[in-house]
Amino acid sequence: MRTKVVFIALVVTICHGCGAEPELESPRLRQEGLDTETESETETFSQLVVADRGGFIPEGVEYDSRNGKMLTGSISEGTIFRIHSDGRVTEFISDTDLVSSVGIEADELRNRLLVANSDREVFQGESSGQAKLGVYDLTTGERIEMVDLAAAIENESNDAVYFANDVAVGDDGTVYVTDTRMNVIYRVSTDYQVSILYRFVDGDDAGPNGIVSHPAGYLLVARGAALWKIPLADSANAVEVTLPEEVPGQDGMVWIAGRLAIVSNSENRVVALTSNDDWTTAELVGEAGYSSQATTAAVVDGFLYVVHPNFSNEEPPTFERVVLR
Repeated sequence: MRTKVVFIALVVTICHGCGAEPELESPRLRQEGLDTETESETETFSQLVVADRGGFIPEGVEYDSRNGKMLTGSISEGTIFRIHSDGRVTEFISDTDLVSSVGIEADELRNRLLVANSDREVFQGESSGQAKLGVYDLTTGERIEMVDLAAAIENESNDAVYFANDVAVGDDGTVYVTDTRMNVIYRVSTDYQVSILYRFVDGDDAGPNGIVSHPAGYLLVARGAALWKIPLADSANAVEVTLPEEVPGQDGMVWIAGRLAIVSNSENRVVALTSNDDWTTAELVGEAGYSSQATTAAVVDGFLYVVHPNFSNEEPPTFERVVLR
């Protein structure tokens, strides 16, 4: 790391209701806040949860509605942690192959936790980074698979760098992972074979970051101030969604009650969008602000929580409930 300031800036740069929306019929989206019944005793989270320690930098956050757990990744330690309602931080997955866990996704239908596994040393200029997908049992934390995503890129230059950033899962179980530094989206089949779904060619723009799956057969991908729609059947027809206003620093994205909530890591706000034309265009239907930088969000019992990682110091991260208005 050249300086802590450089690391912070780079992380910020790269770093998950409308009746016409078909998402409301998707079993995946019902898990994202519309169906909150769980198989275990759940915790009730207050408006603000302060972790009982700092330094682990939870860039990604997810709620496992199957087991009633709030889970986070850790850029600095790799470990997947459980965040309790009283702020306790307990280890859920410890795997020496997890270097920097970034975006995480709970696939409740298949009892899997999907982890974008990277290496923050890439920001120091001393590493080529990495792009891997960790797959774990959502209930026990046992490792199922570790997929080398970068292996899908052929004939790459020796100075190539990688950073697996966020992950989404389709209704059929196919997994999609963004690589911010390689400017690609990986596709991982249900038998964990990896291929390149799409590669952005205009490399001067920010790389892909947050990603969600739409049941109509496409992905929505955050990329700087732009939102992209990528058809799964024909990714060559990927297009930029026309937004009602510029949303810079788009990071994590999540569905909540038929709306797409996007966290802006540069403007300290979440914006909620819907579309009446299958995401050719979008309209703004809500937003929420907060005082310190957030990266991603999760839906917990129907409420939207953003994570404040605290990149700049050892202060404990916080998890804040925000209301879209």
